[in-house]
Amino acid sequence: MTRRKAILAGATLLVGVYGFAAGADKESGSSVPFAAASVRLEQNVTDGDSEVVFEIRGGTEGLAKLTVVSPDGRTVIDFTAPGASASLGIRQFRFETPEPRDVKRLTSAYPEGEYSFAGVTAAGEKLHAKSTLSHTLPATASFLRPGADARGVSGKNLKVAWTPVKNVAAYMIKIEQSKSTLGVNLTSTMPGSVTTFAVPDGFLRPGTEYQLAIGTVSHSGNISFVETTFTTPANGAKP
Repeated sequence: MTRRKAILAGATLLVGVYGFAAGADKESGSSVPFAAASVRLEQNVTDGDSEVVFEIRGGTEGLAKLTVVSPDGRTVIDFTAPGASASLGIRQFRFETPEPRDVKRLTSAYPEGEYSFAGVTAAGEKLHAKSTLSHTLPATASFLRPGADARGVSGKNLKVAWTPVKNVAAYMIKIEQSKSTLGVNLTSTMPGSVTTFAVPDGFLRPGTEYQLAIGTVSHSGNISFVETTFTTPANGAKP
């Protein structure tokens, strides 16, 4: 999960939501589903923090308005494209909360249940969706290869391997080199039946430290990450 990002969503009075919905009905009549609209809970077990993530995609048209209402009736996201940009809108959104170590504080602000998504495109079409947030997180995997904080890991024919976890929908693998000026990173989602990932030859540089994360993805979409680092040998050094 990405670290220490402030939430981009704001809060408005519930009456504002009803006013927006009524206006949308006048603009476009019946609504159509979003291309994508979801909410999930992510935890980084290594860092001991968690966050709630919203992902919304309106389709081919940009959204001029977007609101998301929580199960207890609060508006947790309220977006309106300003000025001239409203003629195009924004097509895709990803909102992330801060990552407090106090999980109870986070889950209190974002309760379990059904979240309602409503939007209006720049052309006036109304969109809708619902997504259910669960606070149940999947169990975590353990690193097998490379081991935690491993040194001298060959970048050739490297297969990342981890322990299997029961009842998961998928695994997410992330390899990052945040100190590089190129910002090198790789993310892949694997089926829940797979416990290895072949790193493409040539992706890893010699003498470089990388951050490796393995996420277990539940059937509700929640993710539990564990992280470690590994280092490749310098040029000419034996792994």
